[in-house]
Amino acid sequence: MSDRLPEIIDPLHLADTRGVLKGKLPLSSLDRLANMLVDDSGTVSVDLFFSREGRLAKVEGHIETVLALQCQNCLEAVEWPIDCEIKLGIVTSIDQANRLPEEYEPLLVEEEKMPLKNIIEDEILLNLPAFPKHQHPCLVAIINNDTKKTVMFDEPSNPENPFSILAKLKNTGDL
Repeated sequence: MSDRLPEIIDPLHLADTRGVLKGKLPLSSLDRLANMLVDDSGTVSVDLFFSREGRLAKVEGHIETVLALQCQNCLEAVEWPIDCEIKLGIVTSIDQANRLPEEYEPLLVEEEKMPLKNIIEDEILLNLPAFPKHQHPCLVAIINNDTKKTVMFDEPSNPENPFSILAKLKNTGDL
């Protein structure tokens, strides 16, 4: 079996013929994800199985990759593994999407054919963190004129409670 995946697929036809798509997709081909990556040289491993269960056309499978995202603390690259199961119900209308079993997410097919990368990219985007950060506390050097100061991020901070003055007044009886 070739590692090459088709660019354009017909999800309903693949479901009717119990199609299997297995291979790798270059990260550089995922346009919507590109501006979030520090390095797009990797690949996404794709393993999808299309089938029907009664009237329900579905896609089940697995995608796996490691992304190089920008840490929101130190602005350096952080490796972010994506390892997700896919369970999509192929629908052609919002009404059909509303009737899907709870364990399936809708894959709305508006035209007969669609780019495979759209399905993969959607799943990756849904699994990205809002603010990617290193698992360990990361350091960043801040240069302020002639001094060089190192600041540690991700340390728990104890912000001052804005109501602490009220608690003191309550304890002294001055209210």
